[in-house]
Amino acid sequence: MSGTSIRSHRESVIVEASAETLYDLVSDITRTGEWSPVCTSCWWDDEAEAGQVGAWFTGRNELPHRTWETRSVVVAAEQGREFAWVVGGSFVRWGFTLAPAPAGTTLTESWEFLPGGIAMFEEKYGDRAPAEITDRTQQALDGIPKTLAAIKHIAESSTGAGEPARP
Repeated sequence: MSGTSIRSHRESVIVEASAETLYDLVSDITRTGEWSPVCTSCWWDDEAEAGQVGAWFTGRNELPHRTWETRSVVVAAEQGREFAWVVGGSFVRWGFTLAPAPAGTTLTESWEFLPGGIAMFEEKYGDRAPAEITDRTQQALDGIPKTLAAIKHIAESSTGAGEPARP
């Protein structure tokens, strides 16, 4: 298979907010469109299960050349520590982990193209699979720093004594 061999990536940022505040933000998938450069909206399939391990949600993704929806299942939901989901139940794992930092919380976003996702792309795209996988990988590599910067801005703008933080 040609193309990039990167199948996972993670980046971190320090946010001047508590881990609990950040967890509440990133685990509210209905707000994803506020920070994601690709996912414009998400909604829970069953509101009664919102935010729990095993809960499914649907996301709408938009790029200039295509629009599509995915279904994902929550695989980690530990208040103040980790929130993660797997697209399609076995294709790609996305998540956020939170850890104490001297000036707030270290927020880490991670992405991993799982074997089930590679197999699905090979079946769906055939000879074009390597190029499609490389494209999705590049979207993740480009999007993670943008997502983290946006979440940092949102979280830091909503903390403090009623005064929005300066970007």
